[in-house]
Amino acid sequence: MVNTAEETEMTGPVADPTGVMAALSVDEVSHRFGAKTALDAVSLTVAAGCFTTLLGINGAGKTTLFNLITRLYGARAGRIQVCGHDLRRHPRQALARMGTVFQSPSLDRALTVRQNLYYHGALHGLGPGATLVAGREMLDRLGVGELLDHRVATLSGGQARRVEIARALLHRPALLLCDEATLGLDVKARQDIVAYLHDETAAGRLGVLWATHLTEEVALDDPVVILHQGRVKARGLARPCANRRKAR
Repeated sequence: MVNTAEETEMTGPVADPTGVMAALSVDEVSHRFGAKTALDAVSLTVAAGCFTTLLGINGAGKTTLFNLITRLYGARAGRIQVCGHDLRRHPRQALARMGTVFQSPSLDRALTVRQNLYYHGALHGLGPGATLVAGREMLDRLGVGELLDHRVATLSGGQARRVEIARALLHRPALLLCDEATLGLDVKARQDIVAYLHDETAAGRLGVLWATHLTEEVALDDPVVILHQGRVKARGLARPCANRRKAR
């Protein structure tokens, strides 16, 4: 399963073997906090239509990498592309193509689910009508459609996570980043969320980067990148991602 061979240098937009533009490519990205090296020449690719798992214990550097991809930190070394858009040179285009579920809850607990969706939709240029149509569809598919007018403060942890995923998919991104998205949830809720996102990747060209420390969240046919102490220690694939062959 594991292949530790060095990857070739990326000199332009990265595509998967079918010629479809990669949802995400990270090339030789490093980051330091003072004297501490948090990431050391990390490279990985998330293919369109595939669920890629970033596996590592707490402190491995997963959240730091996510913060660089989402531009919460500025990448000082290396290159990040989202659907071929260089994050440093074209941040607006790159960020518009991604949705994010952070490790810490990010919904406004004082607002209703509807209000949280409206705010997110407005940030992506969606009017209230378009936001409501897309939001209802996502919430229904995640099994929480009846919570549209509930205040977030009244939701369970599993319900709130489903709402966060629906919100992240509201603007139809090509890349979804999930950083320990099932933290604190029970086994059934974790399984349901992971299964839903696998279905989403199989149904279209959504690429998912799923960061976790839980090996039970890794499916046998998921591309896996193992991160340890800020370095990619191994990467592998049990069998080819089926949707790569079916990508339109």
